[in-house]
Amino acid sequence: MNYNHQHMYDLCKKHMHSYVLAEVNDGSQIDGIITGLDNEYVYMAVPIEPEEQMQMSENHHHWGHRQFGFGYGYPGYGGYGGYGGYPGYGRPRRRRFNRIILPLAALTALSVLPWY
Repeated sequence: MNYNHQHMYDLCKKHMHSYVLAEVNDGSQIDGIITGLDNEYVYMAVPIEPEEQMQMSENHHHWGHRQFGFGYGYPGYGGYGGYGGYPGYGRPRRRRFNRIILPLAALTALSVLPWY
């Protein structure tokens, strides 16, 4: 590894699970949480914009809804087969992050951002 590659690896390792702003060699900036790291790539969870969340929730079909005429539990309790809306039982979870993989060699700068 050359100096810059090793320096970026060490920075990413130091700030694992932190909210960071990464700058790539083409000048673009990406903010997200570092979730993983290896010798070649850094893995980040990037926040989804509110417009993307709305589009994803409109396109998602409610797999737990009684579209087939049967369900689990007693009818009339919860509207989704009797489980009352627990996550994973009828209600789709809203994704708030996308996962991206960046080449470690493409990183030029990394800075920690506050959560608020």
